[in-house]
Amino acid sequence: MNERELTLKLQQRLRFSKRIQPAHAAVLIAITDEADPKVLLTRRSAYLNNHPGEVSFPGGKRDPEDTSNIVVALREAFEETALNPFDVNLIGDLPMQKAKNGMLVKPIVGLIPPQVQLTPQPSEIDRIFFASLRQIIETKPTPYEVRFAQQSVYFPSIRVENEVVWGLTARMLIALFKYGLDYKKEWPFLLNSPAFRPIKLFKDQ
Repeated sequence: MNERELTLKLQQRLRFSKRIQPAHAAVLIAITDEADPKVLLTRRSAYLNNHPGEVSFPGGKRDPEDTSNIVVALREAFEETALNPFDVNLIGDLPMQKAKNGMLVKPIVGLIPPQVQLTPQPSEIDRIFFASLRQIIETKPTPYEVRFAQQSVYFPSIRVENEVVWGLTARMLIALFKYGLDYKKEWPFLLNSPAFRPIKLFKDQ
């Protein structure tokens, strides 16, 4: 087995979409090019209006002067983490994802050096950390409680590096495994409780 099996497979399988659709936002899925590749993640500032304290990939909304989804992802990653765009070896993208607010988000995938030096932008990012791809693949989903006015709903999540990865970020990781590694990770839409009982949100018609 080649010591860089995972990153080599990602490079072999991923491509950039021929049909280019400008997204409302883009994120960079930056993965260290090493034997045990790790994905770059951030914890958003607790003072942000949108998704405070949540784990996400570096990224954000398109600016009027941005010429492509790739430009959005690289610019935002630089602004949030000081990741030099020239340190990113772009290898492909993933299907567009829709956020819960309806925003279309494009994931861009690239490889970065293992020892890259990063600095969080304090008004946006509380923490930068790296999570092992192998660990994420092998970790079973656990329930993450989201409280609404009338009830609690449990979404699948992954616990890594003392953080909870769920929602859009987790769905992008599942897509990365599917399209980049030909691996289908178990990922239910909802988990009703820590006992993994299915939830029924609507009455039968």
